[in-house]
Amino acid sequence: MKRSPHKEVHRSERVGWLRAAVLGANDGIVSVAGLVVGIAASGAPASTVLATGVAGTVAGAMSMAAGEYVSVQSQADTEHADLALERRELHEDPHTELEELAGIYRRRGLSPELAHQVAVQLTAHDALAAHARDELGITEELRARPLQAAVASAGAFIAGVLLAESSYRHELEADIEPFRGILLGLFFLGVGMAIDLSVIAKNLPVVLASFVVMV
Repeated sequence: MKRSPHKEVHRSERVGWLRAAVLGANDGIVSVAGLVVGIAASGAPASTVLATGVAGTVAGAMSMAAGEYVSVQSQADTEHADLALERRELHEDPHTELEELAGIYRRRGLSPELAHQVAVQLTAHDALAAHARDELGITEELRARPLQAAVASAGAFIAGVLLAESSYRHELEADIEPFRGILLGLFFLGVGMAIDLSVIAKNLPVVLASFVVMV
């Protein structure tokens, strides 16, 4: 019987959107609930409290998305600048860059001869990718993705608001209902960018059974 190829699924690939989602959800749970409770405690009418909650939700989601986008974009810009510098150095002084790569492999435990051989072969295959991975620590799986982080942060913020408990929770949920589906859809779209669909397909019976149990 033919065995399926072995494939490992590492959760580190999800760090980018997961960090943004956790931060967004926590902010949504705490900030909007605190805002609504504070306004209500001041004796404001219910309409004012609800308007404050809706405004806080929209503003908070936009703020989280914008802040996360700018933050992760800064990381992406730094990565692009480092790659541009490395590309120029490879063009201007390839011999020094080759020795630099071989030195990295020697420090990792390879013999000088083997380290040089590995460096030569990887440089011939894709010099920039080798230096990006082994010198700069930049890989395709862990590269900064600003849009994904922004969507995850905004969607998680809305989800956090929906989880927050207050005496105005149901009224607030009713007011933001027209936007909830869109924002949560964007959130799960961002999550979907990091999901390995082959793993879901392989375990489809378990996924369907779990869904039936939840329903």
